[in-house]
Amino acid sequence: MSTHEEPVPYAPEEPARLRWAQHAPEVYKAMIQLDAVANQGLDPRLRELVKIRASQVNHCARCLDMHSKDALAAGESVERIIQLGAWEESRHFYTEKELAALELTDAITVLTDGFVPDEVYERAAKHFDEAELSQLIAAIAVINAWNRFGVSTRTPAGHYHPGQHK
Repeated sequence: MSTHEEPVPYAPEEPARLRWAQHAPEVYKAMIQLDAVANQGLDPRLRELVKIRASQVNHCARCLDMHSKDALAAGESVERIIQLGAWEESRHFYTEKELAALELTDAITVLTDGFVPDEVYERAAKHFDEAELSQLIAAIAVINAWNRFGVSTRTPAGHYHPGQHK
């Protein structure tokens, strides 16, 4: 009897449904430009936490892959990235400013509840000046748009390298 076991193969990667960026290159270019301006003025680690959180809520594997790698490259810890899926129960991993941003991310991402509650907005407004809050809202809106492209076309995860699209 051998003590060495053969590795179990992973499930095959499913191809993307559609390579939308190739078929709508002007939309893709506009999204890249919008993403770049939406990211201005935000701390890179906070920005990546917000992008990871929205991508978790939206189940966007491609964006989770990309932004987890970018967060690590920006100096974020593995532990804080892992805890994002349960940030409300893991509040002690984050600053009050980060918690306000995560709460706002959840509220903007899940609009099926109808609106962003005043108390959520007001908590964020206490930690971000108006210009920074505007940028944060823009970054949240843009990652949600990217998530919708990724999820609807089932863009596969696992091929991104940090900073690849900068």
